[in-house]
Amino acid sequence: MRRLGRPARAGKYTALLAYLVFLSFPLLWLLSTAFKPPRELGSPHPTWLPKDPTLGNFRQAFDEQPLLRAGLNSLLVAAAAALIAVLVATPMAYVLARRRTRLARAVSGWVVVSQAFPFVLLIIPLFLVLKNLRLIDSLAGLVIVYVVWALPFALWMLTGYVRAVPRELEEAAAVDGAGRLRTLVSVTAPLLAPGIAATAMFAFVTAWNEFFFALVLLKTPEKQTLPVILTHFIGAEGVADLGPLAAASFLATLPSLVVFAFIQRRITGGLLAGAVKS
Repeated sequence: MRRLGRPARAGKYTALLAYLVFLSFPLLWLLSTAFKPPRELGSPHPTWLPKDPTLGNFRQAFDEQPLLRAGLNSLLVAAAAALIAVLVATPMAYVLARRRTRLARAVSGWVVVSQAFPFVLLIIPLFLVLKNLRLIDSLAGLVIVYVVWALPFALWMLTGYVRAVPRELEEAAAVDGAGRLRTLVSVTAPLLAPGIAATAMFAFVTAWNEFFFALVLLKTPEKQTLPVILTHFIGAEGVADLGPLAAASFLATLPSLVVFAFIQRRITGGLLAGAVKS
């Protein structure tokens, strides 16, 4: 295999740096805006860094809206949706990966096709189902919606991880007398740790950032999630209270970053551990 020359390596690292700047720019600008006083926010010549940093936007954001309560609602809903999606998708993915029947192939195909449907088409049937179950305007109903929304991708993702696990390990467990459930829990699931962590992270971040379903299904102010509360910083005429909005939005991004930083180490550790298994 030919090694890249210096110009090629320099171009590759330059492109990577440009991509990182492109990804980090919105977050850095949001952070800068959150610490700017009102006079700098209204300046016709904005600066990258605030000249006179202030915490007033954060104080105003907490004074105007119940951010803490909304954050707890979002955390509860996102964590529950991620946990349930992983618990349901893991055994289903195991069956689809190990049972190469026509039904399993049909289900796998439907899982892929279902991702092509826009989520707007689901709101009316989901609303009617939740209404019959008396779960409208409840966090439990919102958790069910998020699980339904995350399950197809979680199932498709975990099926690929299960197929990467050698069958010989399961056959050895069967020789030792382990049943299907014991094999899944004791042999396959530990090897799926990176995939389970990545799937849980996807389900959590999706539920944490979701806005449309929460807006439609939750009417009681005390039950609203953080993305819905953030819209309250925009006035009736569409004028945003930019400083408090930026401060609240920055705080809303922190849980996703923390979850990613926490799970990313587990994903890397699991991949490195799997690389040395015989």
